[in-house]
Amino acid sequence: MQLLATQNAAPELAPALEPLRQGANVVVTGQQVGLLGGPLFTLHKAATAVALAREATDAGHVHVPVFWLASEDHDFAEVNHITFPARRQLRKLSYDSAPSAAASVGAVLLDESITPLIDQAWELLGYSDAMEWLAAAYRPGQTLAGAFAEFYAKVFAGHGLLVLDAAGREAHRLGAPVLQAALEQADELHAALVERNAQLVAAGYHAQVALAEHGSLLFLIDERSGDRNALKRTRATSEEPRGLWQAGREKYSTQDLLGILASQPERISPSALLRPVFQDQILPTSAYIGGPAEIAYFAQSAVLYERILGRLTPVLPRLSATLLEPAVAELLDRHELSLETIFASTEESLAQRLAARAMPVAGKKLLASAGNALDLELTALTGYLESLDEGLGRSALVSASKMRYQMNRLRRMAANFELQKEASLGRHAQAVVQALYPHGGLQERMIGAAYYLARSGDGLVDKLIAEAAGGCPGHKLIRL
Repeated sequence: MQLLATQNAAPELAPALEPLRQGANVVVTGQQVGLLGGPLFTLHKAATAVALAREATDAGHVHVPVFWLASEDHDFAEVNHITFPARRQLRKLSYDSAPSAAASVGAVLLDESITPLIDQAWELLGYSDAMEWLAAAYRPGQTLAGAFAEFYAKVFAGHGLLVLDAAGREAHRLGAPVLQAALEQADELHAALVERNAQLVAAGYHAQVALAEHGSLLFLIDERSGDRNALKRTRATSEEPRGLWQAGREKYSTQDLLGILASQPERISPSALLRPVFQDQILPTSAYIGGPAEIAYFAQSAVLYERILGRLTPVLPRLSATLLEPAVAELLDRHELSLETIFASTEESLAQRLAARAMPVAGKKLLASAGNALDLELTALTGYLESLDEGLGRSALVSASKMRYQMNRLRRMAANFELQKEASLGRHAQAVVQALYPHGGLQERMIGAAYYLARSGDGLVDKLIAEAAGGCPGHKLIRL
């Protein structure tokens, strides 16, 4: 565990490292390294790993939580931005200094253009310990992976969370047996995945990761350009009975690639399906904490685990939650709104709902009475006409539909009048939707974790760990 000790040298982490030296196992989670701490669900993942490691330890099986930095990905555009609430809008901050050459996102070196983004974050989040940690971590000269790791080390200080960046030579040397198996058993593993995908489809699921006809589970980092090229298999021929490999324009034999793995292991990188197997070659993992997509990966990766490691690591769901700040909670309580209602609404439809609810009782009764009477009479009339003639019945249904549309239009007109009279209802709908279902997506995927850490202080991490205890079978609403 020297690699973990080297990367987690802070004195406060010594109590977490010692159990590993004594043979403890780990609960692992991970995420791409993102700008300014990444989205909220990153925090949920780490909290779940801490909670489940504690539960196992309390039950007499000592475990340590580990956060795996997915720093080898090359999709910079996927991680170079973050969104924070800004009064009545959402503000997207982007770091646009893309690397001049192909590089893993974790290795991207932050330049001076990170400073104005930190200034904007100060303006949006205000002063807090979390903002201090953010400003200290995301500084010019630091890598994106280093900044991410430094920030979360501060956030989870005292909770024993270890962080591991496996992009370097030493980590790849430790994981080399998995990479070697992926080279030597490439065709067998590909066939097993094809069969597993067919089984998933036949069972009514879909394969989360599509398989290219001549694809593999590996990437090769170009020694000169730094490009991360997918390694592809070529067909066997009489001249090359074992087939060749191709990365970009270059071709390699299996022996060529095994030579690279032996001398420069960091140049061979696992795909999304192979990554958890690679990870569990390095770490004594008892369970992996994942989101929905990662859990779906494991349905495919299981065949790789069985053939390479001879075992399968359990994958457990992370905490999935919408955080409810006090001001928004007051609006939900006042208007008697549920989270399910908000998830089924747009800002406009929610405003209509609030206006309809605020309408005087006399108006509600009149609209309900008229609507019910109309529906009752139209149902009877269309049924009678249909019994006389099928064509006449179809025409009656069309006409009845138009009448019902006009009735609904009357309801909307009454609600719009109420909205104009009570402008605060529109603002309430906007505030609720922006906070809990921004842009029609889950809060945990859209809003940066640092926003909630800055607003809620140290107690947020403790609360999330407590909420994650005992497993996370569904989506929660957590009041702050």
